[in-house]
This record gives sequence, C-alpha cells and structure tokens, in this order.
Amino acid sequence: MKLAELRRLTIKKQLRIRFKLPNGMECLIDEHGLAKVPALKNLPDFNLEQDLAQATAFQVETLAADPAKVKPQATSVEQLNKLIASVSPGAAQAAHDHDE
Repeated sequence: MKLAELRRLTIKKQLRIRFKLPNGMECLIDEHGLAKVPALKNLPDFNLEQDLAQATAFQVETLAADPAKVKPQATSVEQLNKLIASVSPGAAQAAHDHDE
C-alpha cells in the first residue's frame, strides 16, 4: 500500500484515514488527499511513506453531512487494500506484481 493510493481513496470515497507513526505522532489523510501530521512543529525527521509501510492499524472516518455522526472505524491493512482495489482495480494487481 502506498501513500498515493490512500490519498486517491480518501478523495474518491470522501474518507479520512488516521494511523500512528512509530514516533508516537498521528498522521491524518483528509478527504482532500492531504497527509497531515498535526503534532509536527518542525521539519520532519522521518519518511511518511516508510512509516505507512510499518502501520498495522488504521482509523477510517466516513464523512457525513452532520459532523457529529462521523464515527471512526478500526480497519486493518487487508481491509484498506480491498477498499483501494475497489477504487482502482489496477492498483491491487500492480501491488501484487511488485511483491514478486
């Protein structure tokens, strides 16, 4: 799973995806496809793409008209890969081909 694939997914499905970074911070990919680390105050000393590869748990929020109705749902890497494949079927095959 690549950061660009998650960004595409959040835009097409109007989602927000959160995951923890190894340094204790949290990354948010918003519905506009922007990856943000709210606690970051200086230049980062980490690579977000590499930290994403290490992430095992995600929180997915489906946007609703009423912000009070937005509820985060715990999601695994496998479930996110299925969502990515539903948005762009070629991405799942490309990822599989890359593994070999």
